[in-house]
Amino acid sequence: MAPPARAASLAALPRSILEYIFTFLDFNSLRNCALVCRRFHVLLSDENGEVWRLQCARRLAPDALQSELLSDAPTYKAKLRGLYHAWDPAECSRNVYVKANGFTIHRNPVAQSTDAAKGKIGFRSGRHCWEVWWEGPLGTVAVIGVSTKEAPVHCQGYVALMGSNAESWGWNLVDNVLLHNGDCHGTYPHLNNPQKYQVGERIRVILDCEDQTLSFERQNAEFLGVAFRKLPEGTKLYPAVSAVYGNTEVSMVYLGQPLDG
Repeated sequence: MAPPARAASLAALPRSILEYIFTFLDFNSLRNCALVCRRFHVLLSDENGEVWRLQCARRLAPDALQSELLSDAPTYKAKLRGLYHAWDPAECSRNVYVKANGFTIHRNPVAQSTDAAKGKIGFRSGRHCWEVWWEGPLGTVAVIGVSTKEAPVHCQGYVALMGSNAESWGWNLVDNVLLHNGDCHGTYPHLNNPQKYQVGERIRVILDCEDQTLSFERQNAEFLGVAFRKLPEGTKLYPAVSAVYGNTEVSMVYLGQPLDG
């Protein structure tokens, strides 16, 4: 944080120069700048303002900005926040890579392997929502959910990796079952003859760290009910998926706090 005298000097700069300077700062630094003075706060509060537009142009791949990938992130700041929370290349199986758009993982066609990926940011407090969708066949197992940092991202065979251990909780989209610690925790959604997942459909994952629950809803805002309760309190949980089908791709966009009702 700049000393008070220096901050006051910066605050006196013309708006266009301030906007240009702010384009070189990372997301966390910009959040801190918004706390320095009223002028900085007002400038950075406009989520479609020039600062956030230039940040997006500088940091996001053009194909991501121009496609439907970020259609549910309505502002420039929301799009940038999505990238900040996107897949972590350091937390992917060796058979998975993050595509140039930053939001999509690609699983290489490796036989007898299950491969997983996690988001960059984990959560231990607050309420959070993100969208996940498959852009290719599901195969025999396709799991979405959350995991701790310790959950493995690779194993041999075709298994529901997310949900196979004490460090992860998952919903297998293929057979509509909930999985944790290697056990089946019933069918999901809790409906008679629930609709099967269709490739390309966006599923919203809702993590409530205050109530210690994990829930899902369809893109049309159809709430599917609470999937898991009594998640570990104070443990940082990360968005996670596991896949088995060769060349399938999975995208994830963080949306922020879920909208109720």
